[in-house]
Amino acid sequence: MRIGERVSGDLSTASHGSHGASTAQNPSSESSDASILSRAKAAVLAYVALTKPRVIELLLVATIPVMLQADRGHVDIALIAFTLLGGWLGAGSANTLNMVADADIDQKMKRTARRPLARHAVSTRSALIFGIALWIGSFAVLWWAANLLSALLVTATIAFYVGVYTLILKRRTWQNVVWGGAAGCMPTLVGWAAVTGSISWQPIVLFLVIFFWTPPHTWALAMRYKEDYRAAGVPMLPVIATEERVTRQMLWYTWATVLSSLVLILGTSWIYAGVAVLAGAWFTSRVQRLYRETRAGAEVAPLKVFLQSNEYLAILFCGLAIDAVVNLPLITSYF
Repeated sequence: MRIGERVSGDLSTASHGSHGASTAQNPSSESSDASILSRAKAAVLAYVALTKPRVIELLLVATIPVMLQADRGHVDIALIAFTLLGGWLGAGSANTLNMVADADIDQKMKRTARRPLARHAVSTRSALIFGIALWIGSFAVLWWAANLLSALLVTATIAFYVGVYTLILKRRTWQNVVWGGAAGCMPTLVGWAAVTGSISWQPIVLFLVIFFWTPPHTWALAMRYKEDYRAAGVPMLPVIATEERVTRQMLWYTWATVLSSLVLILGTSWIYAGVAVLAGAWFTSRVQRLYRETRAGAEVAPLKVFLQSNEYLAILFCGLAIDAVVNLPLITSYF
């Protein structure tokens, strides 16, 4: 055999060997790629979870109808979209920074043990940077798309939620959600300010609706998970009081919620008025029934009240949105 043939043969064999090795390595390469994609997906989902996306639903429920009411008969889709984006970034920032501050107690509660920081899916430093970045983004979007007032209101919301509610009230008093709930009311002011550049009596009334709605909504959930809160050392009212006292407080705040919602009738038509009366009666009757059941010593289902409270608020604000878009004559115009 000539040298040329031998070299050619060796090269061919080497080539086949190389091809075989490459083929053999492909499954490993594919597995590595899949692992990288899986880790990337898990990281993205962890950062999304930091923002508490389900909690942000309240932002959508409150902001859009308020903006429509602020400019009755008109729909500025671009402004609504950018305001929602800025509000979402702000709420995400507040929720992320809240998780940073609450990482220790989240580990002690079954309901929150799977949160990103509690299970170490994200480092505290990374979460802190992420929360600050979301705040900066929120401020920039709202200032650019709407006005400075709306951007400052979101900043105040973040500062209050993290600095006052999370760091001061939450672990010290059963009234934590009463006063801390003010942060969840701010979308009403932000939405109105984004449209008008100012604040009037109507967003303040809607602020009060959510303010009074928050305690019965939150305490209903806390009744279901009171052992979690007790283990974490958080003095929620259901942890430190009897069920009768808790449900009595819930009933008082529910009445305050409904009465506040009726005040807005002065700035709307019969559409909102009808929705506010019917939805208010429906919600009040459910909380009243819970109170009666606890007084009778019966087994209660507080989670149903929690769910119905969400439905009530959604119905009320959807009624307001429809009323604003249809723009029928105000009830006060008949007097």
